[in-house]
Amino acid sequence: HGLGQVHDIAAFRRAVPIRSHEEFMPWIERMINGESNVLTADVPVAYFSSSGTTGAEKHIPVTQTYLRDCFLPFYYAAFNSVITHHGEALASESVLNLWQDPASPIARTSGGQPHIGPSQIDYQRFGEQLAVGPGSSAAWNQIPAELAGVDPYERSYVRLRLAAEHDIRLVIGVNPAMVAALPHQLAECWPRLVNELRAGTVGGRRYGVPNPARARHIEELADRAGTLTPAMLWPRIELVVAWKTALASLYLPHVIAAYGAGVELFSAPVASCEGPAAVPLEAGSDAGAPFVTGCLYEFIPAEEELRPDSQTLLLGELEPGREYHIVVTHAGGLYRCAVNDLMQVREPIAGTSRIAYAGRNVTLAASGMRLREAQLIRALGATLDDTGLEIGNATARLGEDAQGITRVELAVDITREPAADAVARMAESFDLRLGEQEPAYRRARIISGIGYPVVLQTRPGAFMREWVRTVSSGQRPARVKDRVFQPNQATWERIVTGARMHAAARQGAA
Repeated sequence: HGLGQVHDIAAFRRAVPIRSHEEFMPWIERMINGESNVLTADVPVAYFSSSGTTGAEKHIPVTQTYLRDCFLPFYYAAFNSVITHHGEALASESVLNLWQDPASPIARTSGGQPHIGPSQIDYQRFGEQLAVGPGSSAAWNQIPAELAGVDPYERSYVRLRLAAEHDIRLVIGVNPAMVAALPHQLAECWPRLVNELRAGTVGGRRYGVPNPARARHIEELADRAGTLTPAMLWPRIELVVAWKTALASLYLPHVIAAYGAGVELFSAPVASCEGPAAVPLEAGSDAGAPFVTGCLYEFIPAEEELRPDSQTLLLGELEPGREYHIVVTHAGGLYRCAVNDLMQVREPIAGTSRIAYAGRNVTLAASGMRLREAQLIRALGATLDDTGLEIGNATARLGEDAQGITRVELAVDITREPAADAVARMAESFDLRLGEQEPAYRRARIISGIGYPVVLQTRPGAFMREWVRTVSSGQRPARVKDRVFQPNQATWERIVTGARMHAAARQGAA
């Protein structure tokens, strides 16, 4: 690429085309096979894997230089605000870190290198004791050796069983699906948890000493309420850390109630396996400051298609309120890599730009319409405001009615039983709000043969049951993320089994 002659951003743009991760794979495969000096002078010590939600599994090279100069400074900065506002809880042995689990089983590349998620990396191996995740040394993270190989769902139960005897004040989830899953898991497993506390066992094996007093207290709480919530088990929880934009913005506010009145929801840092994006600087915000000391960021308007020669914008050229593709360059060996995420720009604070995750770069496309995730999320949010309904989760796809007409199908888990006509009104409102978000949708509805949308009210807990199924089958919880657009037919069928269908009335959709 002639990078020796590159001295400014204009020359860099001319020398290096924009590429996706898939287009980097020929070079990455050479690195995996042992070739040196391919993308970096450093030999990668591991490869970050993706959750696979937007395509094939990724292999992101992780070098010592990248860890030292980019990833870890971002990681430290991201926890600065947590330390500032909740330092006492963070410093104590009262952190339940659902996200980080460096002792979990790891996969390997074809060349034998660790192929892991960022939540699995063992920083102590690289001499970074400071980077050991909060809560990592706590008793509930010391999984008994004989239980280390159990499936991830059982492993998560073991951690809850061990934590049940302690005073948890801070929960780190990062992935909001894990934060939503914890109340469900406690409601499902509390009788087993009580029995094991009483018997002094973990996973059916003798561990520690029996704790009948704690077992009796939890049983009394659960019997009175008919369930067990994080707030009941750990009444001093004060903070939950998780991503809280995109689809999570519609369900996390209701989920957090199960953690206790007054519990603060703090935004986790915005990042992907390709690299850091933004650091939250103020409590309560869902946006962060781009990590400009570690990465070069370029942006392309979300409505434009990504091309190798796409014209890019820098931070000072972005418009608040608009959404953009993000292109990242950093010392780990990625140069102008188009990340498959969209960012929304927020109003700057004291001259500092702020961005927030808006959704994945995937669309529902039919009859000249291309509907982005973020547009559907905003339409759904407005629909919930119109109807007063609350949801536990949602997913959508393009389907067909009995006449073969394409339509948007939305599956939603409504958290409280709605009034008789509320979901039908939801379908009508959703149709209207989709048209507001994407004019091509309204045109397609009128002239191109896209039919009236359908809302499928799932059986209560349908999304949580699918989460449990996925984790029980071997997927680490940190990798199981919300899918706004559901491409898997079998998953869709499981979620909507027993669902009630509500279509927009013609007079409401006309």
